[in-house]
Amino acid sequence: MRKPLDRHELWSLLSEKSDFWTELDVVQVTGSTNADLAAAARHGAPEGKVLIAEEQASGRGRLDRQWISPARAGLTMSFLLRPTLPREQWGTLSLLTAVALEEALKAVCGVHPKLKWPNDILLDGRKVCGILAQVEGNAVIVGAGLNVSLTEDELPVPEATSLAIAGASTLDRAQIAAAFLAHVAAVYATWNEQGPASVIERWRRNSATLGRHVAVSFPNGRNLSGRAVGIDGSGCLEVAAEDGTVETVAAGDIVHLRPQD
Repeated sequence: MRKPLDRHELWSLLSEKSDFWTELDVVQVTGSTNADLAAAARHGAPEGKVLIAEEQASGRGRLDRQWISPARAGLTMSFLLRPTLPREQWGTLSLLTAVALEEALKAVCGVHPKLKWPNDILLDGRKVCGILAQVEGNAVIVGAGLNVSLTEDELPVPEATSLAIAGASTLDRAQIAAAFLAHVAAVYATWNEQGPASVIERWRRNSATLGRHVAVSFPNGRNLSGRAVGIDGSGCLEVAAEDGTVETVAAGDIVHLRPQD
């Protein structure tokens, strides 16, 4: 049995860990938690609003890919931020969210995730979570889809995994969600006060991308291959091509290549 989330239990757990969050809703099904919070942001919803759906009918990942998960098998959630840093630094909020989730999963579930640029969490080289941040006026909506109890047969693609498959010490979604949101709040406070440098350094330490040969597919159809050598101050990936030139990648689809590729 996959236990449904109890909003009151979750709010109680979260309130013990953080006083940042202002509102938390749990719905049985929705089209997209990001779309719902984007609409709320347009109507003036305050920072700190969280929405969790037991099931998404029209979940969306990067490049408009569909994100599918069985009901109550994962954590499908979005939260609303209104950053005080300059807008050109908002792109690092995906890295911030990845760092917070990596730290929460390590603490609560006993697993050791790695971070794939720009917004994936990997366990044993397979994707356990995707993150999608979008700007809505003066707000940023950040969504995360974490596979918790999915079996191998339920995975949407062979490259995916779940906490259950990876042998996590707990699959309690309320405990995981509360820890994740508490970590987000703590990292976000530092980010707002000091800028993104600390987030970027924490991301670098747990990166699965840096040092790897990668293939980059740009939104305009162009391709690039080379070694991922760094992350700049705005969260862009730096890729060294074979001719020695280093290109800064702000947006693109990244594939980790094996040495023989």
